[in-house]
Amino acid sequence: MPRVPAGRGAARPRVPDAMVQLYKQQTGLDIDTAALNLPGRLTRSANTARSFKHTVDARFRRDDRFRLHFNVSSLPKEEKVTGAELRITVGNSEDGSGGNQRVLVHDIVRPGVRGLKGPMLRLLDTQEVSAGQRWLGLDVMPAAERWAQEPEHNHGLLVQVVGEKPATHSEEDEAEPVLLLFADDGRNRAPTLEEMLSRKKRAPPSKKHRRKEWRDNCKRHPLYVDFSDVGWNNWIVAPPGYDAYYCHGDCPFPLADHLNATNHAIVQTIVHSMNPGAVPKACCVPTQLTAISMLYVDEGDKVVLKNYQEMSVAGCGCR
Repeated sequence: MPRVPAGRGAARPRVPDAMVQLYKQQTGLDIDTAALNLPGRLTRSANTARSFKHTVDARFRRDDRFRLHFNVSSLPKEEKVTGAELRITVGNSEDGSGGNQRVLVHDIVRPGVRGLKGPMLRLLDTQEVSAGQRWLGLDVMPAAERWAQEPEHNHGLLVQVVGEKPATHSEEDEAEPVLLLFADDGRNRAPTLEEMLSRKKRAPPSKKHRRKEWRDNCKRHPLYVDFSDVGWNNWIVAPPGYDAYYCHGDCPFPLADHLNATNHAIVQTIVHSMNPGAVPKACCVPTQLTAISMLYVDEGDKVVLKNYQEMSVAGCGCR
């Protein structure tokens, strides 16, 4: 779970539309991993997405050429950057009457000196703007990797718009460029073969089998956690709450198959039935947990999307 930001008031920073869209892509997905469901090779292992606002250099700003700077120093050291995307709003017409447009983004490897020498640039990505297109996603991974390793050499990005009708760079907050960094905190892992096989064994029992269950036997019970009830709604953007569930119930002798008991629990139950004072009964505990996606504001007022493992009970059993 994320650390609760200290001293946060009721107000929180505006959530970029790009982060809201990423969150919507994650919700409702049936996944066995905490990795975000994102396109591209570099983001495949990412389980965290962070957004960074830009600062525009007023000395170096035109409609067709502007410089952006993103301070990524708050990126946790333990996270490995696996992908980076610059989202910018474009202003092409719906019918394409504005002519051909192309956007180029450069990493400013070394800034220039006015009147003496120009900046050293490295082209990162370039894309054509289609008719009616509202925004572009440009790959800036090489620059983000360099900034993470050498933050003192972060001189920003140079964006150029080439074409008959340059895209407008709106002052509105909703149109501001945003940098999305995708990272892996090392806690994401694929399920083991044993886990996958055990999940198949724990398939829901048939209706005929369910009719034979005792009401007080080990099973999953509903538990909805409302973040406003625990005072977390001022920093968790979405969801407002989630179904956590909990396990409760008896593990009677003999243990039936639908109770998902381990061999150890079966032996313990047998010993308990013969000598109750020797060992306690097997306990009803979660046997399968699933991840949920959370969109929240961290201590640095950065909007973060992360998939957290083992947040919701999917199955119970006697252990």
